[in-house]
Amino acid sequence: MKKPPDLRSLTLEELKQEETSMRKELFNLRFQKVTGEIENPMRIRQVRKGIASVLTVMSEKLKVKS
Repeated sequence: MKKPPDLRSLTLEELKQEETSMRKELFNLRFQKVTGEIENPMRIRQVRKGIASVLTVMSEKLKVKS
């Protein structure tokens, strides 16, 4: 998971790709949790926070654009 300063250096398209990949990972983690195969349940929380960071940086970039 990247930190916000690292995310700010990415373009909007790269941020969207990052968000998509994190959402896929979150889906897979939730699926593993339901089936009882998850190794690290705290990873779900980390991924959710990562998605929030990406969305925050994306909104910052959109505000600067307009």
